[in-house]
Amino acid sequence: MRTSTETLLYAAELVEENGAYTLVVQDVRQGTVQTTPVPRPMVDKLPTFLSALSAKLNPPPARGRW
Repeated sequence: MRTSTETLLYAAELVEENGAYTLVVQDVRQGTVQTTPVPRPMVDKLPTFLSALSAKLNPPPARGRW
């Protein structure tokens, strides 16, 4: 029986403060944190970006011919 171990490498949060958005990314292994401001239009498109990334990384299985 195989067991798997998950290791957290990065943690990301999108924080809103007074209408301003900041992306906070923590490199858990290195113990570092990077932040960058994110414009509201990018925040609004985040679900679309995540869906596109997920589709790219996990394409549906190819259909065979009938």
